[in-house]
Amino acid sequence: MSSFHELLQSITPEIYQSLKTAVEIGKWADGRKLSVEQKELCLQAMIAWEKDHLPEDQHTGYMEQACKSQGKHEHEHAEPIKILGSDTLH
Repeated sequence: MSSFHELLQSITPEIYQSLKTAVEIGKWADGRKLSVEQKELCLQAMIAWEKDHLPEDQHTGYMEQACKSQGKHEHEHAEPIKILGSDTLH
């Protein structure tokens, strides 16, 4: 394969799952430990493959955009800060 893009084109769902499992447990299916470089490359391939094949909420590292405090103003739940050596709250 001459490019990363060509490599991605050859990844099947089964290969993707094997890469994902290897990254999760830190080992290949035969028990050999992944090197740091192998782990990085597997993650890059997984993330790129997910972009084209999975819904966004199933992507590696996906986080919901809305937080639980959405709609509240910052000052409604913020605790006052006490400056050391001062009796005043800021």
